[in-house]
Amino acid sequence: MEKLINRPEYLNKLKSLQEHTDLVKIITGARRCGKSKLLIMFQSDLQMYSNVTEAQIVNINLEDPLQTKKIGLTLNKEKVLVDYSKMIDFVLAKLNPDKMNYVFIDEIQLLQDWQQVANGLRLCKNVDVYLTGSNAYMFSSDLANSFGGRYVEIKMQPFSFKEYYSAYLEKVKFKAAENHKEILYKYDLQKIYSTYISESGFPQTTEFFGNRQLINDYLMDTVYLNTIQKDIVHRFNTSDTGKLDAVVRFLFDNIGQETSIRTIERSLKAAGYSVSIPTINNYIQGLLDSYLLYKCDRYDIKGKQLLDSNSKYYAVDIGLRSALLGSDDSDMGSCLENVVYLELLRRGYRVSVGKVKTKVVKTDAKSQKKTIEVDFIAQKPGHEPEYYQVSLFALEQETLKRELAPLEEIDDNYPKFLLSMDYGSGTNKGIKRLNVLEWLIGSEQ
Repeated sequence: MEKLINRPEYLNKLKSLQEHTDLVKIITGARRCGKSKLLIMFQSDLQMYSNVTEAQIVNINLEDPLQTKKIGLTLNKEKVLVDYSKMIDFVLAKLNPDKMNYVFIDEIQLLQDWQQVANGLRLCKNVDVYLTGSNAYMFSSDLANSFGGRYVEIKMQPFSFKEYYSAYLEKVKFKAAENHKEILYKYDLQKIYSTYISESGFPQTTEFFGNRQLINDYLMDTVYLNTIQKDIVHRFNTSDTGKLDAVVRFLFDNIGQETSIRTIERSLKAAGYSVSIPTINNYIQGLLDSYLLYKCDRYDIKGKQLLDSNSKYYAVDIGLRSALLGSDDSDMGSCLENVVYLELLRRGYRVSVGKVKTKVVKTDAKSQKKTIEVDFIAQKPGHEPEYYQVSLFALEQETLKRELAPLEEIDDNYPKFLLSMDYGSGTNKGIKRLNVLEWLIGSEQ
């Protein structure tokens, strides 16, 4: 029997919604990030702790051609499953009229007019509906109208560092020799982090610990190319995948950098690719919708408004980025910033880049404007904002001064943090310095 790695944060979210049977629960996230396995874990939990029998569970995977054939669904010329009424008939035939039924449908976006199925089942008094989906484009337009607001979205990502750390320790319990020093070495946070960003947080890759060839093949074929083909090439009828790949590589290579569409166009042109601005916009939207890429807008702290220029982009997983671009120790700072950004999202924050102020810097030749920014403003609904600066190392005095400067410029009393790889913690003028790896696994003081 397959051993599943626990995802307690997501599982607890599902359990907290268990009594709200009038809500459709939709789990979204990149392909292969663990959505299906989460449903399996939740089903086991229902049977173990809620006295739910296997007969009360209806489990459908729309990526399984044998099951869709059994239901009676067929593919149209756009390769989308059609005839949602047969899906409804299939589910209704399996329901127990005297008990609560739990319906799980994987990759629901593959079914045309899937909203009709979800909404129809939601209105049944004895049905609790759970869906997964891998493309935000299929969910964005009509969710509120289709369900009248009666849905909850759970946004899932590949393993966080904390989850990966737990999975790693579980593995070495069986692999480590009975040698105290070796075990300590294997448990070292710094080493595990290095493995995490090079080997990926996609759950399946933990089965290939140390086998970089298998990991790279899986990430490039099963995750990257599969997503590109199904969610972007098909959607935008893209014939030249070389241009699309060039856009992806540019964005992955420039994580954490202010990026404009015009900059991408010029860079690709210099590399020999002629890609129009509308096409680049389409590609970026496709990457965002497929959850391979995340966009972080800039926010003017003083003016208290979002800025509509030069957003930053982050990859869904640094291991996937390494598989696509190769490893490069020179950009470890950007990789760490990417990891922190995703962790803030996981913890439920709305995240933006914080513009603190613009000042004039005088040089021998001329004066020029310089924008001072803090890496992240993070805020939960109904809570005060928090400010985060991320640095690979910050013990050297000049580096520490430079990293603290944006935080010191913010003239409010909201929490401010400097996260770095440096051991230990401390405070500078009310700014908390924390070890970023301990912060990532939740063990910081």
